[in-house]
Amino acid sequence: DGYTLSLGNWTTHVGAGAVYPVNYDALSDLEPLARLTDTSLLLVGRINLPAKNVKELAAWLKDNPGKASAATIGVGSPAHLCTIAFENTVGTKLSIVPYRGGAPAVQDVVAGQVDLFCGETSVILPHVRSGAVIPFAVASKSRWFAAPEIMTMAEAGVENVDLTIWHGIWVPSGTPKGVISRLHTAVEEGFADQAFRQRLTEQGHQIPPPDQRTPEALRAHHATEIGKWWPIIKAAGLKSP
Repeated sequence: DGYTLSLGNWTTHVGAGAVYPVNYDALSDLEPLARLTDTSLLLVGRINLPAKNVKELAAWLKDNPGKASAATIGVGSPAHLCTIAFENTVGTKLSIVPYRGGAPAVQDVVAGQVDLFCGETSVILPHVRSGAVIPFAVASKSRWFAAPEIMTMAEAGVENVDLTIWHGIWVPSGTPKGVISRLHTAVEEGFADQAFRQRLTEQGHQIPPPDQRTPEALRAHHATEIGKWWPIIKAAGLKSP
């Protein structure tokens, strides 16, 4: 109706529908308004791991099946799916250690209590800069702008580990087109504010170009992501506790 907005991301609008018994359909019950920002995932390891790059890590994991541990944040979360995609591609199995948030997960990697973590780059980068963890690769199609020296999974030889935490805004299905148009204009006016853009960039968010921020672009991207990740989630048997 123009007053009810849903601000969400990959977890709420892709993963949740496959993991939890929700009573809505994210594609048909919500009308896309605008895609907002993207944040990357970065696979890191404890500093004393015997592997210093992705190729060495894959070889070490294959030689030591079931011995390595990986931190995750919630069933079916981006961190969890990044780990599963990595397992599937490399052909190994990791011992999953659940955490309540990214900060304690990273802290345990730094402390050597857990071997690996595929988490949000903005949370991990300070520990990469300080040399407290090993940065293996970002799980995205392109390198992360804030740390362009870190290669992508594909560049490191591991395909199909490409999961970006993207954010968007939706309104209830049936919201008048004129309202959607006015709200989208307001979003674009927000992105035109240089101070706002700088604040997002400082927090590790990448702003898509205008043609990827439209309602139509969000609808297409949302459907593609569900089509890609739901089969992986279901094949892994991931369900809410």
